[in-house]
Amino acid sequence: MATDFSANLNLLCSYQRSIAEVCRKLKLNRQQFNRYLNGQSRPSRHNMRRICDYFGVTESEILMEHAQFEQMITLRRRPVERTELERPLTHLQTLYGHSQDLQKYTGFYFRYFYSFGNKGMVFRSLATIYREEGRYYWKNIEILRDQSTGRTTGLNKYEGLVFFLADRIYIMEYESLEVNSITQMTLYPSYQHRLDCLYGIQTGGPTRRGRKPGASRVALEYLGRNIDVKQALRQTGLFDPSTGAIRDDIASAIVNTIEPGDFVLEIEAP
Repeated sequence: MATDFSANLNLLCSYQRSIAEVCRKLKLNRQQFNRYLNGQSRPSRHNMRRICDYFGVTESEILMEHAQFEQMITLRRRPVERTELERPLTHLQTLYGHSQDLQKYTGFYFRYFYSFGNKGMVFRSLATIYREEGRYYWKNIEILRDQSTGRTTGLNKYEGLVFFLADRIYIMEYESLEVNSITQMTLYPSYQHRLDCLYGIQTGGPTRRGRKPGASRVALEYLGRNIDVKQALRQTGLFDPSTGAIRDDIASAIVNTIEPGDFVLEIEAP
């Protein structure tokens, strides 16, 4: 007479190549195993432990009511993580597969752009492009400071990915503390022997004041691969460009103006 155990054992075996292979790996007699499958006998405690260990279930589970056991095994075998991540990971792999080498651009940068939430002020933040296991990544730290006292009033941290596609460098970052914003940068590469600045356009929006999307010109000033990070962080914050605190060529390059006859915000290659 068939039992829940025999029905459950048959279900587990249906995921295997053959009954003969199961018996061979378990080192059990085929005739004896068939009696388990037919519900004619139950395995000894020792053999039950071997069967459970082989199929990755517990004894209490394999003795469950068959319908409940079948539902449990179906859910357990479903590749949830792969199903959920397969499509986005495929897109990322495609981009990485076409991306050119970015080793030249690894290191630290000051990032400059007109603040989306503080009109007329320029943000200087500290960023880095680094390589890990053949992929290039991005980190950026923005520190808000009181202009009169220099005390820190806010902090934003960003992480993201870097690609080099069709003569453009693309950086996609997200705010990693609250995960409430995404910024995308498109930059000109540098063909000078000595890397100085990268210029481009970025899109995003303020994280603390309003939710209006915006676009701005942006500059990355290369600092090198070995720097005093604490000293560099002390130089970050919001600055009035009229005070001369920012290099003149960078300050003029990131001004967001659309000339008469133009219809989109662009930036010329240096």
